[in-house]
Amino acid sequence: MSRSRLAPALAAAATLLTGCGIDASGVLDGGDAPTGVAPGVTLYFVDDRGELRGQLTQSSRLGDVTNAVDLLLRIGDGSSDGLRSDLPRVESLGPTVTVAGTVLTVNVPLARRDVGPLGVDQLVCTALGVRTQSGDTGVTHAVVSFTHGGSTEPGTCPAP
Repeated sequence: MSRSRLAPALAAAATLLTGCGIDASGVLDGGDAPTGVAPGVTLYFVDDRGELRGQLTQSSRLGDVTNAVDLLLRIGDGSSDGLRSDLPRVESLGPTVTVAGTVLTVNVPLARRDVGPLGVDQLVCTALGVRTQSGDTGVTHAVVSFTHGGSTEPGTCPAP
């Protein structure tokens, strides 16, 4: 190859090897997925066989876990479409939600003795379902923390 062709070829190779001059960076976290317009939120209720079943509750938006759990607690044990809640109705301050790593904690203003296993599952399924619907696949387990009586172990939603 002649010198007149070699110089441009070397310059092109050097440019390709050095890139555009921007230093490489690690993986950047884009933060939580946005919530937005949605027909509603899926809340979990108990059917007549004692199994959990998700039901779309019209709210004109997806919202977040705190709003969904608050709605679930305010509905109480009223039934709808053959479904019922295994949770007592709450009219006081609502829940709070925190996330640490892959675990979401739902703090509810209830005593542990007032909530049975199906009620815990309703809370876990609703919380994890909303996170998944909003695009967050990093949270895989939920803990329910009670005002009186401690917390549950991290769990997943048993509903199909």
